[in-house]
Amino acid sequence: MTADRLRFSGQRFAVEYHLDGSTDEARRRADLLCIDQTVEAADHVIPDGPIRNELLGRVEHVEGVGEGVHAALLTFPVELLDGTMSTLLHMSFGMASLQGGVRLANLILPDAALTRIPGPRLGVDGLRAQLEVSARPLLCTVLKPLGLSPDALAELAYEFALGGVDLIKDDQSLGDHPFCPFEERVARCAEVIAAASKKTGRPCLYAPHISGPWPTLLERAAQAKQLGAGALLICPGLTGYDAVAALSGLAALSLPLILHPDFLGSHYVSRDSGIAPSVLFGLLPRLAGADISIYPTYGVGYPVTQADCRGIAQACRTELRTLARTFPTAAGRMNASRIQEMTALYDSDVVFILGSDIRRDPTHIRNACRTFLRLLERR
Repeated sequence: MTADRLRFSGQRFAVEYHLDGSTDEARRRADLLCIDQTVEAADHVIPDGPIRNELLGRVEHVEGVGEGVHAALLTFPVELLDGTMSTLLHMSFGMASLQGGVRLANLILPDAALTRIPGPRLGVDGLRAQLEVSARPLLCTVLKPLGLSPDALAELAYEFALGGVDLIKDDQSLGDHPFCPFEERVARCAEVIAAASKKTGRPCLYAPHISGPWPTLLERAAQAKQLGAGALLICPGLTGYDAVAALSGLAALSLPLILHPDFLGSHYVSRDSGIAPSVLFGLLPRLAGADISIYPTYGVGYPVTQADCRGIAQACRTELRTLARTFPTAAGRMNASRIQEMTALYDSDVVFILGSDIRRDPTHIRNACRTFLRLLERR
């Protein structure tokens, strides 16, 4: 783009970074981010005029937020965004992600940027309507372990569905293995879940895991719907956020999307770098079109705090123009003993993803599901 084509509206989006170091060091690093996150060029080659005056980032303020840590708020022109997730990620954290001691702490988008992002197709309200569950938390079970045949997984799915759960998802490890082919697994599981739903009179959505390069991902999504799947499980760390957004925007598909955090751990486990959990597991999935965002809850061995989970839930629900809300999850070896604790944190707009404890007695799986469901209904 030549300089005479540069036009700026004056509207800017904001990115908050947490920077390690002294106040002077934080200010120096913030100034460099203004360049590295935009033109990434030596100062002497940046021409005067609109590129220097408007396109570069601006440091709005730098303030201490802890010992040796400073929050720097930078703003950038909305014209740097094109409505894609890849450009949003690049412009907010692309080159900064290559450094140590820099953490993406928050991302604030004005309406001018949000107008190009459709967000979740169903969201909290739409998914509740589809499942005919108006108030209580939703209940999801998992088909595992890897190595079971399609028939064995279908038998498990049938028990879960008879137990009255709302959602049944593949484990993220399930792909298109020779011992459990994708088409056979999806067909068998969708068939038995539909039969169980007919018996219980309750909707139950099956979400197979889809993966692979874009043509394969699209083919599997369409195939899953044709075979009777009611939702899709996707790992954006493996497929990319733009793939998620593309699937969310396909009117011919129209299936709720459940996002799993596989391969995203290195983005958040270190507190002095990467991406804050509220952004990684809350805001980004919602912007990409996730109806449900899975992440590990606190207290089960992952480096996630209660405050992190509260921040994720807020990012899933806070008003963002017309974007629908995303369901946060209570996931990670979840059992009945934590119902009160989780609902106190999340209220009712949460999905409980049950761990293997529900299968401790293989002969009473459906009863265990029903018991958990009753506890949710009278919590």
